[in-house]
Amino acid sequence: MKHKTNTLKVRFLGGVGEIGKNMTALEFGNDIIIVDVGLTFPSNDMPGIDIVIPDASYIIENIDRVRGILLTHGHEDHIGGLPYLLKEVKIPIYGTKLTLALAENKLREQNIKVKFNCVKPGNKVKLGCFSVEFINVNHSIAGACALAITTPVGVVVHSGDFKIDLTPINGEIADITRFSELGKKGVLLFMCESTNVERPGYSMSEQVVGETLDKIFASNLKRRIIIATFASNVYRLQQILNLAAKYKRKVAFSGRSMITVAETASKINELYIPDGILVDIERIKNIQDKDLVIVSTGSQGEPMSALTRMASDDFSHVKINNNDTIVISASPIPGNEKSIYNVINNLYRKGAEVIYDDINSIHVSGHACQEELKMLHTLLKPKFFIPIHGEYRHLKKHCVLAKGLGMRESSMLICDIGDTVELSFKSMKKGESFQAGSKLVDGLTIEDNSTLIKDRIHLAEDGIIVALSCISR
Repeated sequence: MKHKTNTLKVRFLGGVGEIGKNMTALEFGNDIIIVDVGLTFPSNDMPGIDIVIPDASYIIENIDRVRGILLTHGHEDHIGGLPYLLKEVKIPIYGTKLTLALAENKLREQNIKVKFNCVKPGNKVKLGCFSVEFINVNHSIAGACALAITTPVGVVVHSGDFKIDLTPINGEIADITRFSELGKKGVLLFMCESTNVERPGYSMSEQVVGETLDKIFASNLKRRIIIATFASNVYRLQQILNLAAKYKRKVAFSGRSMITVAETASKINELYIPDGILVDIERIKNIQDKDLVIVSTGSQGEPMSALTRMASDDFSHVKINNNDTIVISASPIPGNEKSIYNVINNLYRKGAEVIYDDINSIHVSGHACQEELKMLHTLLKPKFFIPIHGEYRHLKKHCVLAKGLGMRESSMLICDIGDTVELSFKSMKKGESFQAGSKLVDGLTIEDNSTLIKDRIHLAEDGIIVALSCISR
């Protein structure tokens, strides 16, 4: 069936009104492309749920029109939903080297095979009536890109997750020149992430973390160092490996995701591991404290993570003691604060020294602050703007920021999941709603947002009575 239209439709399946679960579809005529297929983690009111993914019913119903999935980078909130969508339908995937390597790991676990198309920043791909250019940006993972999508009605720029780091670890700064060129030619719509819109100024460079970690290594020469960070932050891992080599320490990775990411990034030369520096976590007992660094998962206080189990004395290979310096090199994801502080308290109880606050500059955000957001808006000079990747307050404040740069309120929209935005050369308006929302993953089953959660909460609060009665015939 041919879909005759002269408007571009942008459909939001996730990532607006929330942080995580990013998924957006662009549709024109008989062609649909998808940007990211992410997940989010369950809140406390979702007992028994492992992860939350977008409801992709619309995509499945229109699979004959879908030309490809474009991945901005390899974080879970952008690629984590892929296995669940691609179990249902097969769609070719486009992304940079590390992004595809991480996505391939996830699909291999589920024995799913699709076509992977590796691109580099600056490459363009043609998908139906769409032409998509990948633009290098800085973020807390290698291979992050913004997208410039040429459509029949104009250019749409999707920022992905980004920051502007003038001293990035890999030496490749965001392609500001390309954004400027796009702005001069004319941008119809700018969809920009809003995570740090509340933070004034500029985000700090990842180099700052390296300098802080160097001081920590230098001041703890006789102590064992344990560093908890996000497994996906390959730049952070690289700096830790470099410092371990400098101070002649062995490195043990702890946590499945940490080991997987390190192996994956190393295979494709995105992570350089000095010869002889790695040691298996099971073989650290004979290594003196002063000669060892443990790099661990658990920076968010996750119940089964390596650091949480260490803090609970439930990790057979590592027993925390008063000669440990523990660095939590990550900021709390909203909602995780209580879990993290429980872990920190338990580590202190065991005599360890814990370094965890922003004052020490042991973590920098991978997301743009206000001045970086202003820079991209100013360079692109879009006709229309939709803030994405944020809770409602973030989206609202991003519109206020754009208005301060001279954009009219009538040229901006705040969207919800299930909204369709229709764009022509001259106008932008909300169109029909469509089926969207969340699917709940419980083990191997996928549930709807139905009575399941209500029943579980009811059981958790009120308990259950089972009556057994023997009846004689």
